[in-house]
Amino acid sequence: MPIGYIPIGYMPMPANFKYKELFLHGRPRHEKYDDFWRKHPPMDTVHRAKIFAPFDALAGFDEAINSKLVPYEERRILSETEKEELDKTLSYLQSVTYNSRVARQNNVQVSVCCFVPCTDEHNEWYGDDGEGRTGGRYQTVTGICRKVDGVNRTITVGEQTISFDDLRSITTGSE
Repeated sequence: MPIGYIPIGYMPMPANFKYKELFLHGRPRHEKYDDFWRKHPPMDTVHRAKIFAPFDALAGFDEAINSKLVPYEERRILSETEKEELDKTLSYLQSVTYNSRVARQNNVQVSVCCFVPCTDEHNEWYGDDGEGRTGGRYQTVTGICRKVDGVNRTITVGEQTISFDDLRSITTGSE
């Protein structure tokens, strides 16, 4: 280190440093109840914590990044045997839930694996890719089967209504 330099942290201080005297003076110390303390009393911990709260300069940026981490896949086309098995299960469920009274009486617990299309319009899997392929993810909905509607081609599990086209598999509580 050259002569005339005083270290400032990790860096040497030049001899002609404008604030050298102030720096060497050190941090200001105030006695309790002096003039400065009366004008600027210490901040309580709750208010002081607000100063160090995280600042989100780009609102929604973290959510946008996290939405890219959701694993999407192409909608799977069911084989004929899978379709037949699904039809049998739907027929059974329709027979035990043909009206609301019977559905409440039977209380059939089901787990339905269904396709949920991608709703993030900025994701590559959003919408139809032009070749009839749709991106999304499979989720499992578990609850009481309330209704199987053959006309509208929907099944209601709990409060959620699912289209037959989105079904992948159905497991009943009796299986």
